[in-house]
Parts: sequence; structure tokens; C-alpha cells
Amino acid sequence: MRVWDSLAPFLMLPSWVPGVAAGIASLHLIQKLLFPYFWADLRYLLKVLMYGLKVEIYRLRGKIVTVLDKFVKLAEEQPHKPFLIYEGKVHTYRDVDRRSNRVAQVFLHHGALKKGDTVALLMGNEPDFIHVWFGLAKLGCVVAFLNFNVRSRSLLHCLSSCEPKILIVGADLLGTLEEILPNLQKDISVWIMTKDSTFPSVHTLLDKMEAVSEDPVPINRRSANNLKSSVLYIFTSGTTGLPKAAVISHMQVLKGAAGLWAFGATAEDIIYITLPLYHSAASLLGIGGCIELGATCVLRKKFSASQFWNDCKKYNVTVIQYIGELCRYLCSQPVLFFPFDLIKYDFQKDEPIRNKHGWCEKVNKGEAGLLISKVNAKNPFFGYAGNKRHTEKKLLSEVFKKGDLYFNTGDLMVQDHENFLYFWDRIGDTFRWKGENVATTEVSDVIVMLDFIQEANVYGVSVPDHEGKAGMASLILKQNKSLDLEQMYKQVVTYLPSYARPLFLRVQETMEMTGTFKQQKFRLVDEGFNPSTVTDPLYFLDNSKQAYVLLTKEVHERILSGQMKL
Repeated sequence: MRVWDSLAPFLMLPSWVPGVAAGIASLHLIQKLLFPYFWADLRYLLKVLMYGLKVEIYRLRGKIVTVLDKFVKLAEEQPHKPFLIYEGKVHTYRDVDRRSNRVAQVFLHHGALKKGDTVALLMGNEPDFIHVWFGLAKLGCVVAFLNFNVRSRSLLHCLSSCEPKILIVGADLLGTLEEILPNLQKDISVWIMTKDSTFPSVHTLLDKMEAVSEDPVPINRRSANNLKSSVLYIFTSGTTGLPKAAVISHMQVLKGAAGLWAFGATAEDIIYITLPLYHSAASLLGIGGCIELGATCVLRKKFSASQFWNDCKKYNVTVIQYIGELCRYLCSQPVLFFPFDLIKYDFQKDEPIRNKHGWCEKVNKGEAGLLISKVNAKNPFFGYAGNKRHTEKKLLSEVFKKGDLYFNTGDLMVQDHENFLYFWDRIGDTFRWKGENVATTEVSDVIVMLDFIQEANVYGVSVPDHEGKAGMASLILKQNKSLDLEQMYKQVVTYLPSYARPLFLRVQETMEMTGTFKQQKFRLVDEGFNPSTVTDPLYFLDNSKQAYVLLTKEVHERILSGQMKL
């Protein structure tokens, strides 16, 4: 009792503590129910405030770093990284920097422009839009982005409102130029993105760009003394009258460029821009955002609902820009993916489950099922060349009704309650790792070539925070032979691609078989590679050491924590 008596003063909490604890718990519950995104919003707000503070510190110190300055620096730091991808062609940071230098050199030698002059740009989405924009900015010019959909009187109004010294027109907009040329102010010099011209008193730019150097122009031409000074004119859509020129300052460009960063995009992202570059969403948030991140931009001539997802897949796009009706256009398109169903599958028998009537059954949301696709005129299956047996094996008939025919993908998928699909596993003697299908028999055949291996049972095991299954091989050694880990490593590296090499080895005394005399895999898959529960010797393919090493509890923990790269 003396011990408890001595601890009593410490165990007795002040009377107000339980009330405070209850209050905090209540506030937390209310926040979760009424303001579920409070902390995410707060983190975002703090991130934006910190960025604003950094810009303000630069301003106070007189060190103004513009988006163009950042681009030039990136061209030095990562010259070979793709900056633009347009119609399949890659333009690196260095490519864009040097070609924009050529634009600047042309007008520097021409002598028609001085720092602060305005140049109007009438061009569609193409790399040269950005080359001309950046080249003029390197001369300290204000660039006016003209909407190429605006014609005749409205276009003349835009030109008179921004008072440009020069008008630069894209090769595909010469028809628009022809309409306004007779009424264009005589003091506006016109340049077109071609090598020759049929228009009187119109200059060509492409031929002159080829004739000048790609060296940078003097840096003092582009240096900014004030974040509030004008750098762009971007026109309104003209929904309430004629288009109006919105003045865009260096500060506004910096704010726009920080958008993608603020929302969590990184330098590894690939941004897809289908919006017109004369629009601030494409030019400031899109191109400017790529520069702020040091990322890559996929630029499209114009938005195409039918090609949108094809482009995303082709270029591995990770970020898209949404504005206005874009999503509605995408949703109104016919289905871009093949029609599918997920059916119940018997993993032991390695075949679809059929009910008492002989029909297959669909799985519930959240359950793994075999992905099948209906074969018809719109979704044909032409089979495998020269292999009728494999062709027949990939087809399922009488699935839901008499006479129907489905393609068996061999993929087990899960569809969640929001209809997102997730890969779960491969059926049969295959599994998927690093996005590739691995044939277990192929791996087994390579391993049993070793003179100390009697039998090899290859299968895939789940690894936390990794998609697909990592390869594992259960081995039976020949009598009076020992496991040669050095030879094992050389064998798999020599004869197997990196994704097919077993990451884990398990040495057993006997191989368990199924009732149909096939190697038993399901129990092995369930047991995995945990040395705390598996009593057999386990080994791990440590790529950093270029060897198979003993799989200890410490190594297992490092794999699960992500410290050990697979």
C-alpha cells in the first residue's frame, strides 16, 4: 500500500483535464464530419503563403527571378530533358532555349524592337508559338496573345487596343491575315512563319532564323526591375462585347506558374495541354507550370475528345488540365475502352466457376474476378498466328447465355465501389511484375538447368506497396547437393529478363502436389516470404550486392518498409 500511496499524487489528474480531453475529441469529430478536408486545405494554404513570402523576399532584395529566368536556368541544368512533346517529336529544354535564341537574334539584328515594345502573336498550338514567345521575352518585349478564332473587325480591334510594333502570324493562319491586311495599320510590321511570302511588304521569319546564331542575346534585355511591369496581354473571350486585353504582369505569371506545384505536381509529371496557348490556362498554368516544376509538357494542336485518352496512354500523361466543358465532351464520347465483365473464378481448379445451370456469374464490387470481354463485330479477336490451340484456350463460350463468346484476358481484377479497376493477379502459370507477365514454367526451366536443382516451383507473392506479384521459387535440391547461391545468381541474370528473376528463394525437402499431380502453389503463395513464419531457409535477390543473400528478419523488415529497393 505504501507504493500506491506514494504514487497517488501523480495518478490524480486535475479535474479540468477530462473536460479538455472530451472537448478536443468532440472538436476532432466535428471537424471530421463537417470539414473533412480542413487539414489538406490548411497545408495547401500554407504552401501558397510560403511561396508568396519567397517571392516577396526576392522583391525586397531586388532579386527578381522571372519564369523565363527559371526556364533558362533549367536549360543549363537539365538540357536533355524533354520540355515539349508535339506530334510525337521531342523538344528538350536545350532545344527550346536555342531555337528561341534564334528568334531573339533575328529581331535583335533587325533593330525594329526595343525593350518594352509590344509584339502581337497570332499562332495556333505548335512549338514555334513557344519559341517566338520566349524569344521575344528575351528581348524584353511584351507579347500579346491573339485568339486565332477571332476574325476581321474583332481582330483589328484587338490589334489596335494593344498597339503592337510587330504582328507575327503562323503559317496556318495566312487566310486570316489576308482578310485584315488591307485594313491593318501601316505602322505595324507583319512577319509570317514561312520561308517565302506572296504578300507585299510582309517579312518571313523561318528563313532568317536559319541564318542567325543560336547564342543567347544580352541578359540585360530581359531583366525585370519590377514584378508589376507588364509582360503579356491576354484577351478576354469577348462574350460581353469586343475582346479586351488583360494586362499580365511578372507577378501574375509567377502566381499562375505556381499552380501545378501548389496542387502537388512534381518534376516527374507529364502535363497534357490541349487548350489553346493564347489562353492563360494553357500558357501560364500549363507552360509556366511545367517550367516551375522542371517537368515535361505534351502539347496538342487542338483538343480532340476521341484522341484524348489515346494520347494520355501513348505519352504516359500524369496531369491533365480541365476547363469549361472539356470533361462533358469526354463523357459524351463513345466508350474508349472495351466492354468487359468480371466473373467468379476457381483458383484451385484454375477455371471459371459455373452455377448449377452451367452459366458463369459476375463477382460483387470489391471481389477479384476474371476479366473477360465479349467478342463481336465491334470487338473481334483474330487469334494467334499458327496456333489454333492457344486461340481456342483464350475463348470462353456459353458464358451468360447460349451462343455467346468471350475473350479470356487471363487477368484477375477488382472493381471498387467507384468503378475503378485494379489489377489483382494473373491466372494459371503466370503472374505480373513490373508491368510484365512472367511465365512460371519458363523461369522453372531455367532454374532446373543447374546441376544441383532437382525441381523448382515458381510463383508470385504479394509485396506491400508494390503492384503485381514478385517472383519466388521453391527449390528441391538433388541428393547430396548443396545450394550454390553464386551459380544461382549467374543463371537467372544470364537467362532471364530482370522482371522474371525470382526475388525470393525457398529451399524445401519435398514438393507438395495437387490432386491432379500439379505443383501446389496456393499454400506457398499464402505463406509468402516472412522468415518469422516460414521455417524453410529463405534467400533474397539483393541487386545492390549482385547476389542472393540470406533473408533474415532484418532484411524482411527493410523490404516491407521500402528501404530495400526491389
